[in-house]
Amino acid sequence: MTQDNRISGGQIDRARSLRFTFDGHEYTGHPGDTLASALLANGVQLMGRSFKYHRPRGPISAGSEEPNALVELRSGARREPNTRATVVELFDGLSADSQNRFPSLRFDALAINDRLSPFFAAGFYYKTFMWPKAFWEKLYEPIIRRAAGLGAVSKQDDPDSYDKGFLHCDLLIIGAGPAGLMAALTAGRAGARVILADEDFRMGGRLNAETYEVEGRAGADWAAKTVAELATLPNVRLMPRTTILGAMDHGIYSAVERVSDHLPAPLPGKPRQILWRIYSRRAIQAGGATERPIAFENNDRPGIMLAGALRAYANRWGVAAGDRVAIFTNNDDGLRSARDLMAKGVDVVAVIETREGGDLIPGVRHLKGAEVVDSSGRLGLKTITVRNAKGQTESFRVSALGVSGGWNPNVNITSHHRSRPVWNEAIAAFVPGRDGPPGLTSAGAAAGHLSTHAALRTGAAEAAAALSDLGFAASAPEIPQAEDAPIAITPKWYVAGGKGRAWIDPQNDVTVKDVKLAHQENYVSVEHLKRYTTLGMATDQGKTGNVLGLAVMAELTGKPIPDTGTTIYRPPYTPVAMGALAGRSRGQDFKPKRLTPSHKWASEQGAVFVEVGYWLRSQWLPRAGETTWRESVDREVLATRKSVGICDVTTLGKIDIQGTDAGAFLDKVYANTFSSLAVGKCRYGLMLREDGIVYDDGTTARLGQNEYVMTTTTANAVLVFRNLEYARQCLYPDMDVQLISTTEAWAQYSVAGPNARNLLQKLVDQDISDAALPYMGCAEVTLCGGLRARIFRISFSGELAYEIAVPTRYGDALIRELVAQGAEFEAVVYGTEALGVMRVEKGHVAGNELNGQSTALNMGLGKMVSKKKDSIGMVLSQREGMTDPKGYRLVGVKPADPAKGLTAGSHFLEPGAAAVAANDLGWLTSVVYSPHLGCSIALGYLKDGDARRGQRLRAANLLAGSEVEVDIVSPHFFDPEGERLRG
Repeated sequence: MTQDNRISGGQIDRARSLRFTFDGHEYTGHPGDTLASALLANGVQLMGRSFKYHRPRGPISAGSEEPNALVELRSGARREPNTRATVVELFDGLSADSQNRFPSLRFDALAINDRLSPFFAAGFYYKTFMWPKAFWEKLYEPIIRRAAGLGAVSKQDDPDSYDKGFLHCDLLIIGAGPAGLMAALTAGRAGARVILADEDFRMGGRLNAETYEVEGRAGADWAAKTVAELATLPNVRLMPRTTILGAMDHGIYSAVERVSDHLPAPLPGKPRQILWRIYSRRAIQAGGATERPIAFENNDRPGIMLAGALRAYANRWGVAAGDRVAIFTNNDDGLRSARDLMAKGVDVVAVIETREGGDLIPGVRHLKGAEVVDSSGRLGLKTITVRNAKGQTESFRVSALGVSGGWNPNVNITSHHRSRPVWNEAIAAFVPGRDGPPGLTSAGAAAGHLSTHAALRTGAAEAAAALSDLGFAASAPEIPQAEDAPIAITPKWYVAGGKGRAWIDPQNDVTVKDVKLAHQENYVSVEHLKRYTTLGMATDQGKTGNVLGLAVMAELTGKPIPDTGTTIYRPPYTPVAMGALAGRSRGQDFKPKRLTPSHKWASEQGAVFVEVGYWLRSQWLPRAGETTWRESVDREVLATRKSVGICDVTTLGKIDIQGTDAGAFLDKVYANTFSSLAVGKCRYGLMLREDGIVYDDGTTARLGQNEYVMTTTTANAVLVFRNLEYARQCLYPDMDVQLISTTEAWAQYSVAGPNARNLLQKLVDQDISDAALPYMGCAEVTLCGGLRARIFRISFSGELAYEIAVPTRYGDALIRELVAQGAEFEAVVYGTEALGVMRVEKGHVAGNELNGQSTALNMGLGKMVSKKKDSIGMVLSQREGMTDPKGYRLVGVKPADPAKGLTAGSHFLEPGAAAVAANDLGWLTSVVYSPHLGCSIALGYLKDGDARRGQRLRAANLLAGSEVEVDIVSPHFFDPEGERLRG
């Protein structure tokens, strides 16, 4: 197709043509075009369908506020739904498709919904689909799910990369229109670190869409000159194609930079988008304002647009949205659109102005005191019906109508800390409140100053004020000459009297009648109105329609708009791709695997690995001739208990705790006492949540008077450290205590078994005899003639055992040396499966028992909760329900028939009792096969478990429909007296 609607001028490169497709049809455009401007240039107004009624829709705007022209871009793995055609930069080969239609855009079968609109009025989903009840799952829900949604995402992996970054500045300027450019110029020349971010690919804001002069030259030329100067300043960072998404705490702003969206594919090594976290000392919101429409009957047809958008397409992109155009306005800015279009040679057939009096625009029918009452055209605008000041109606044949109901300052980001906008009667719009995010001010149209000169002036003034607060010697430069026309508007929100529907939120199909229905049903609160009608809940967040809906409600309630109130916005300012939020955290990088120091050695031995938290640990290490995992695990267990075994336990969390109050601090975070622990000793401890439930256990060693080393479970290493930091900073800020996580700093191995001391003594330079290093002792030692190390005599296996730690860089060398020196003892390296077997044989609790609902009393460790001191969770751990003497207790479990296996999760039942919840006595938490006992064994929680030892119960696997008779025994299956570990 030829570009029949292309007119002269514009900021496009007409020397080059770009080919693109829309719904399979090929078109041409030019560099500098958006998809919307190129389609309009080719005579395409119909670009989408509305969400609920599937009515035909075309673009109403030229920016990110667009609610209608949502399209799918690209194809295959790069398919991108719900993209606003008004902000898509045209590139050669771009493929776009309409969405939310079936089977085609011009003929959408779901447009039948429009015929059924009386059944789909506001709140219909609260009143329907409720009966018959059985229809919901089989009929209603499948139909609703099929109809819901807009575009369709690709189910293939995204081939592009996304990144995250951090930036710091003295002054962040949001928006590069006249106010933003003047603020950046002021701050940049003063030497401040400045970030100027704008969502458009061409900086300049509305100056690019206007014919006004600034400093004696075209506004767009002045903007280009200013941007060029800013680009030469080393302290200024220009960020086009960057949207500030939200204002967070402490001067932090989130932003997404579209690095490669304007290209067919990102350049090699470049991400598609970057999610930035910007730390700013001060910020200026200079994001301009958004025009709003006037609602009238059938005001949603393709071709009906905002008047400022018509002006922008003509001035910036050289496009006439139609061959015959009319303007409907209640303010001077709408008249400006008419004049600009006429100057471009566009056939403006009528100007319909709701105000009476004032000058007429020569050369066009200018109807004063008139209003548009209706329109016609199935897939595009054909005619409008106008009612003049005398009440007479007249039809005009037009293909485009520009509507201007005034301009709303973009207050979104200033509301992100729950600051409520304030009504400004002079411009009939909300402006930012005074209690917005700290350090953020507004300038230009975003603050309600709608003239070009006022934007330049306030931009410079706000920058100078911010810099003064920061200690910079800055003064506002001379303000360039520019238009400074006063704002003249007579509010007109909607045209009354029509029998049809007047649209307020065109994407979600919210009408004036919907607002009236909400009022009729007493949903008069602005928050209730929003949720009852879905006003402002579309992808544009009500940027064009919210104020109209509030004004209609205000009229219905008889209250002024300020008393009616307004909803407030939340981040993000515009929709954000999930890929940008994820960044590089996808695929393997979503949960990066940490490798233990022994990983390389274990890989060489053919170890089988398992993910444990973020770590990859050896599960077992098979040897030649072993055909099942049980053979390998049984061998490792037996060899360890017979002689000596080695296990990499680096993954346990390690936290260094130092300070004069370190012991007292540990008393607060542990249920038992640690301040009395002697130097050179270790102690097992329990940590409770605030509700008294155990959430972690481990040992802590005291290496010096004011130095402790804590170990945590692998799974909770991060959680424990985070909780300790919270306690240190918020609960006990006056304590002299410092924390640092050293999990990755130390490689740590457990050496367990009767020959553990004999093996380690060959490496440790100091004496580690029982007299020198007794059970639960610890010391700082050296290995192999001087390598610094730490040694802890603690056991998780029930054997004589030690944990030896060296700096991580020596971890690989240490495992090889341990294996070499252990050859004479037939030492074996064992994995997590053998570790689990030995801990169950010994009755130690682990993750399966620390399940988020167990108390110390449940675990048989109730005496560890000291009542002589205050600690986190101690008080609530003593609640009646948690101290029930007949409550759950940790027990050991053996099958009555050793040949039968046990299943974790099976529930205890009395012999003969029905398998129902009322008869449930508890459950098996951990099950292993013990090669020493020659049968499966288990740990479990059983009601009144201590009193039930020696009883025979049933363990029912309700999922598999099987059960096993079991004997309840002590949880300490192996060496119950602890003689071996103290040997």
